[in-house]
Amino acid sequence: MTNQVENNKHSWLDILTGAQMLFVAFGALVLVPLLTGLNPNVALFTAGLGTILFQITTRGKVPVFLASSFAFIAPISYGVAQWGIPATLGGLMVAGFVFMLFGFLVKINGANVINRILPPVVTGPIIMVIGLSLAPVAIGMAMGTGEGIPANIPKYQLILVSMISLLTTLIVAIWAKGFLKLLPIISGIVVGYVLSCFLGLVNFQPVYDAPWFALPNFTFPEFKWQAVLYMIPIVIAPTIEHVGDIMAIGSVTGKDYTKEPGLQRTLFGDGLATSAAGLLGGPPCITYAEVIGAVTLTRNFKTRVMTWAAIWAIVMSFIGKVGAFLASIPSVVMGGIMVLLFGSIASVGINILVKHKVDLSVSRNMCITALVLVFGIGGMVFDFGSYALEGISLCGILAIVLNLILPRA
Repeated sequence: MTNQVENNKHSWLDILTGAQMLFVAFGALVLVPLLTGLNPNVALFTAGLGTILFQITTRGKVPVFLASSFAFIAPISYGVAQWGIPATLGGLMVAGFVFMLFGFLVKINGANVINRILPPVVTGPIIMVIGLSLAPVAIGMAMGTGEGIPANIPKYQLILVSMISLLTTLIVAIWAKGFLKLLPIISGIVVGYVLSCFLGLVNFQPVYDAPWFALPNFTFPEFKWQAVLYMIPIVIAPTIEHVGDIMAIGSVTGKDYTKEPGLQRTLFGDGLATSAAGLLGGPPCITYAEVIGAVTLTRNFKTRVMTWAAIWAIVMSFIGKVGAFLASIPSVVMGGIMVLLFGSIASVGINILVKHKVDLSVSRNMCITALVLVFGIGGMVFDFGSYALEGISLCGILAIVLNLILPRA
């Protein structure tokens, strides 16, 4: 009888800890759809569904929660502007299949196949371009050029909101301690939102009008080969991020997840979750670094805690006022956050080059890096009439081809 009571206590503790894990992931989980035009309630649902699919695929052995990588913000934003949301979702579904393909290649050739196909000299510049290519969009939003901003608000007030949001995020990320250090994005949004309320930037009427219970507004994909081809190279950055995350969580728990359940299973799980999200209208779902930080802090290594976090996410997705409240966050607040996020993505690319000691004085490495950066940031377009090769697609193909054909020293 005593053991049964203890088990019940542990079960309730798992449920509450799962809610805490979702809270840690919540900032960036909803930030990606808010910045890209996708529905935040759908993002909550697909994050929960994706995490459960991942747990099934990996046989419940890896304690992680899945949500969207910041590396997808710029590509999704561009895809939505160029081809619309359904076509972008179709591209994201295919991106999930590429994750699964990488898992298949790892199963056949071993874990080192990822580094052979995507060495640092390829991945570093591509990730830098992902971060920097839409930097003007972030700056524009931070300056108040986004939609829904009242015309009578002075420009200096808009910049004040975005910069205070940015400053709060920086302060929390650098100087905060303990659990708060895991929430720099949420902290920046909260402070920016409160300031926006005082300045009259927030319209609460849609929140009042929204129902408490509502089905998520699922959107189903369409398939345009231009959008599909554009999205495929985007998988490069999250693949590298995934391998790092799996190794990081393994170092925390003392287990080698690249062997059991195996990197092939974790990659396949990411791919399955991403394709499922694209099918329903959510952003891609991959392993999530912020939750790894929470696991490190709490020392809670139970995978069932992540399952409860997934259940919490699915339940919250049916609360209509949640999505309406999130949509009420002014774009200037998000603009301040985006300035840091896009720069952070670019710095990850730089760090890859530095960490792996890529010598840019070597002509081969210098040529690959230089061409990818200039083509990507400069907006090079290869126009073939019915199709234009540009952006991340062009950079990904260019980097991989140059790495294959240029002679090594």
